Amino acid sequence: MPLSFFLEKAASFALMPYEKTRFLASTHVPFSGTPRKHPADPERIILVPDPMSSALIYYEFRLSDVEYVERLPSLVNLAGESCVMVRAWVRKGAYALRSTSFVVADTRDFLPGG
Repeated sequence: MPLSFFLEKAASFALMPYEKTRFLASTHVPFSGTPRKHPADPERIILVPDPMSSALIYYEFRLSDVEYVERLPSLVNLAGESCVMVRAWVRKGAYALRSTSFVVADTRDFLPGG
């Protein structure tokens, strides 16, 4: 089969943002990532922005502060494992938790001549 059989011009689609997200932009902030259940509190959600990374960073929100959730394209690694990605619209002014892992060390160890 010739290669031109597989190549064809794609149709043009006029895409408009969903009206709800346009309205939410003034009162909410979007966060993207993989959603996870909170291990202790069913009223909270954990969002991992980069689930394929070795550095663990995550956000924790109250479900009552999340107004709307959009599904985004999934991430797939070379081994074929996939992660569902979403965009969560969180109310401005809500209290949330951002967690970053790090290695405990004396900072003088990282300075030249330290």
